Amino acid sequence: MSHASSLGSGPAPPLPDDPSATWPEYSATTLPGTWEPDILGEGFSYTTLPLGEDDEGELCATLVRHLRPTPAPAHARPALGSRLRSALGALWPGPLAPEASTDGTSATAGRHVGFVLAVHGWSDYFYNAELARYWSDRGYAFYALDLRRYGRSLRAHHLNPGFTASLNEYDADLDAALEMIRSVEGADATGICLAHSTGGLVTSLWVNRHPEAFDALILNSPWLEMQGSYLVRYAAQGVVEPIARLRPRAKLHLPELDNYWRSLSRQGNGSWDLHPRWRPPIAFPTTAGWITAVMAGHREVARGLDIKVPVLVLTSKSTHLGTSFDEAMLHNDSVIEVNVVRERSLKLGSEVTNAILHGAMHDVFSSLPEPRAAAYAAMDRWGAGYLPEPGPCADDGQR
Repeated sequence: MSHASSLGSGPAPPLPDDPSATWPEYSATTLPGTWEPDILGEGFSYTTLPLGEDDEGELCATLVRHLRPTPAPAHARPALGSRLRSALGALWPGPLAPEASTDGTSATAGRHVGFVLAVHGWSDYFYNAELARYWSDRGYAFYALDLRRYGRSLRAHHLNPGFTASLNEYDADLDAALEMIRSVEGADATGICLAHSTGGLVTSLWVNRHPEAFDALILNSPWLEMQGSYLVRYAAQGVVEPIARLRPRAKLHLPELDNYWRSLSRQGNGSWDLHPRWRPPIAFPTTAGWITAVMAGHREVARGLDIKVPVLVLTSKSTHLGTSFDEAMLHNDSVIEVNVVRERSLKLGSEVTNAILHGAMHDVFSSLPEPRAAAYAAMDRWGAGYLPEPGPCADDGQR
């Protein structure tokens, strides 16, 4: 990934080496329980988690996983169909190679320290292969969830990407993801939830209601309160809630800014290859129902949660907001008020650690190399006290 030069206003043409030119506009729905190769490449695969239908049609979530390739033992026979495997098992004693998914990796419970489930933010999806490899290199099975109407779970019939009228709607997405993960990793596997921005709000509320679901919670710039303060939220509620009750899908007329996209995308001033529909330059339209649901979540956090597991909150040292892109947005959070969020994070539970990162952007793991390395180092230090010992592959120097 290379750092791009400054661009003028408006969407940029694809770069010559832009992989998104070959990516599908929408992910194909997989057969139940099957894993298909993912756009992130070798070691990555995805499976569709059906969630029924709504008035727009099919609903689903999508679980992405990264597994280090596991070569079969030299004495093992090739993986075969289950019926043929059973027949040969009686004739040829000895181990068979594990059945592999279509991404060339095998998934067997018990060979990982635990698992990580990552959850994205607003107008976003999982794209950070480096973050996945960080955890895989430490012996964890890494999974990421694209929520309904986002990313790999977005479908052509979804007229309102990212829409929800209640954050509790995502309970079904998280339940389905955990059921799939624990069927692979084991019911007692150590679980870590790592969530970004609005995903940090969603998962904080969910973990508070499901104290046994995870053993630790890591929040990457969680959106725990409105920009400014709770006073802004109070004012906004009075205007938006009456609209949401009557027309939850009504689109609010807000400024259309590409500042954050430009700080991320290699098409702009960032370093990442982003899917043009799943993480568009202008964020998904804000609906009255969605922002009301978010503010209801903020109100619940403000009253105080009682999360039982240790929580790590990673944020930039400072915020830089603006109506047009400037260089400072590459070195500050350009989305949330970090001081407000750090103060609000103390309402999450009794064991909350805040790590302040100089020069980090809103997604600390998508920041420039130096603050990004600081974010990983902070997670390492915190993990040394709260997480199981890394697996045998942790010191191979890969990320």
